[in-house]
Amino acid sequence: MSIVVTGATGALGRLVIEELLATVPASGIAAVVRDAEKAAPLAGRGVELRVADYDRPETLKDAFRAGDRVLLISGSEVGRRVPQHTAVIEAAKEAGVAQLAYTGILGGPDADFRLADEHRATERLILDSGLPHTFLRNGWYTENYTANLAPVLAHGAVVANAGEGRIASATRADYAAAAAAVLTGEGHIGAAYELSGDVAWSPAEYAAEIARATGKEIAYRNVPAAEHREILVGAGVPEFFAEILVDVDEAIGRGRLAGTSGDLARLIGRPTTPLAETVAEAVAAA
Repeated sequence: MSIVVTGATGALGRLVIEELLATVPASGIAAVVRDAEKAAPLAGRGVELRVADYDRPETLKDAFRAGDRVLLISGSEVGRRVPQHTAVIEAAKEAGVAQLAYTGILGGPDADFRLADEHRATERLILDSGLPHTFLRNGWYTENYTANLAPVLAHGAVVANAGEGRIASATRADYAAAAAAVLTGEGHIGAAYELSGDVAWSPAEYAAEIARATGKEIAYRNVPAAEHREILVGAGVPEFFAEILVDVDEAIGRGRLAGTSGDLARLIGRPTTPLAETVAEAVAAA
């Protein structure tokens, strides 16, 4: 039996592997990756590599073993995730894994925005499969914002169409720690965790935090959805994805990403990382 992480060289997967290595022998961890060369550092640390591709179901037949505990990290290609996830679920069921944990989205079946559609469909597929499962319904990553500080600093403004909506974000490291806790602990089968930061913040508060960290004047510009879409497309964001981002902001305005259940802090055994800390680190690195 191994603890298996799919997408193990991705932004979240790498952090989950690091969390696992802190408590689990490397020989008990398997990383499902598309590129063995890219994952060579993991192999060098003793982690087993299993090469497979969500888009090639035949490669997934050897990705899992009976009794494995598996973390299915959702694919990053919006519009392609349902068939990709279906292939993983079918392979996991055929192998007889002991647990399939899935990184979905905050709100689960109640999430009513476009980016949530494929996550809702995937949860349904997992339920229909009969696999022992755990749903990790991740809220927003703070890095979704801090990774894009350059235009904010260049224009002196945080631009969104989220109104006064609030976002209970946490860092990828926080979510990775929760995934590791679920994969190594007991009593999580059948659970659905609503994972989010301890404190929800508004775009205006985010702008103020950047201003505090930089000493510059940073405003919050709340703009109509159509204008925000034009701004994003003008900045090089593909039209399809710009529409997704605008739709997410509208969901934020409705309070869909503001929930603070406390599940994340309970799983990781500590408070989630404060917005100010992540902003300060991003500003220092900018």
